[in-house]
Amino acid sequence: MSTKSILKDTSIAFLESYLNNASPTGYESEGQKLWMDYLKPYVDTFITDTYGTAVGVINPDAPFKVVIEGHADEISWYVNYITDDGLLYVIRNGGSDHLIAPSKRVHIHTKKGIVKGVFGWPAIHTRLRDKEETPKISNIFIDLGCETKEQVEAMGVHVGCVITYPDEFMILNENKFVCRAIDNRMGGFMIAEVARLLHENKKTLPFGLYIVNSVQEEIGLRGAEMITQTIKPNVAIVTDVCHDTTTPMIDKKVEGDLKMGKGPVIAYAPAVQNKLRELIVDTAEENKIPFQRHASSRATGTDTDAFAYSNGGVASALISLPLRYMHTTVEMVHREDVENVIQLIYESLLKIENNETFSYFK
Repeated sequence: MSTKSILKDTSIAFLESYLNNASPTGYESEGQKLWMDYLKPYVDTFITDTYGTAVGVINPDAPFKVVIEGHADEISWYVNYITDDGLLYVIRNGGSDHLIAPSKRVHIHTKKGIVKGVFGWPAIHTRLRDKEETPKISNIFIDLGCETKEQVEAMGVHVGCVITYPDEFMILNENKFVCRAIDNRMGGFMIAEVARLLHENKKTLPFGLYIVNSVQEEIGLRGAEMITQTIKPNVAIVTDVCHDTTTPMIDKKVEGDLKMGKGPVIAYAPAVQNKLRELIVDTAEENKIPFQRHASSRATGTDTDAFAYSNGGVASALISLPLRYMHTTVEMVHREDVENVIQLIYESLLKIENNETFSYFK
């Protein structure tokens, strides 16, 4: 199967609409609706839970259960304090980066709809020359163009409103996808593409396949923690992003040597079950899919950890997508890596199918 044929025009159109839609931690429902609508032709049924994790299921009656998973949420901010002059101070919802905030445009989500604003910052002319003030949580603020707290509240803005960036999808140099929230709605996109390929290639799997788009990963893997108790899978293949370490100011001796365009990244970590990882490595080698390796000292920091240590232990593995500028509004990945992650998950599922006994993973 050639990677050139994996992504259709309809796939890219879905990816663009899916990334452009806001899906902050705790408020993922609108993005989940888009994802489920796209996935619907390729699955037999859906599962959803109280907090919004969405699962497309193929062959739901099979006793052996395999999960492929990404997470749906993006980083954001909460309104934390409104001054008498109508300025907003914020706290994080997930790992939002305070250093990139000044001068960014924002959307405040209210019951009355989107309210637009900007992260303000003092002009360079007015800042102290001998002690440059740096952005931090305590001094970044949002300006809605209001003059009083009452004007802010009249717009529907209150403490607890969630705030996202509106930056939208674009393609650079024909093969780089750029947007906020590629971490990790690209994962949701890739597992949906795996389901599409299985359907279009008329593959019938001997196990139940659970295509899981989890919520609340950015605040502690919470969605995966909940849904794994519902599914009780035997195997979980998780996809997330990792750092392209070739950009300036990243120490490869600390972060590893990884580069976008060189293929999916296969994780080595205590939470990664060795036999499943080696099955994925063998799959990559047999299908001539380029791949890289990355070691994690204790935890992967992804939903892999939640699946692995649930239900008495679930054979789990992590396939990551190299990404530049994580948790910024210009996250960047290589189209070929996206295609190769999709192919690697797809071919790994077929290799699990061809395994003589599922006890291989025990």
